Amino acid sequence: MVWAGISLGSHTDLQMFQEGTLTGVRYRDEILDPYVRPYAGAIGNDFILMDDNARSHRAVVVEDNLEGHGLERMEWPAESPDLNPIEHLGLSWQTSCCFNSSSKVVR
Repeated sequence: MVWAGISLGSHTDLQMFQEGTLTGVRYRDEILDPYVRPYAGAIGNDFILMDDNARSHRAVVVEDNLEGHGLERMEWPAESPDLNPIEHLGLSWQTSCCFNSSSKVVR
């Protein structure tokens, strides 16, 4: 699993995590606390978290964490990954990472 944060004029480093199910607890412990909260602090009062409606992102433990730290979340329409700019970056990253002009097809 990979994760990154982006904003106007800035971004986090790409983070890689062990495979496995992303639960609400794992999202809080491995992404929100170590990466999102410090990034939010660096951005300041204009920070608004934009994630999708994945079950792990909407878990009670995540909602409580965000509220407890005063982090605002953008409302997000269901089933709309095409609206998420990082999804478009993901395709670009995967393409540049995994495919290149010197790749050969083995049959």
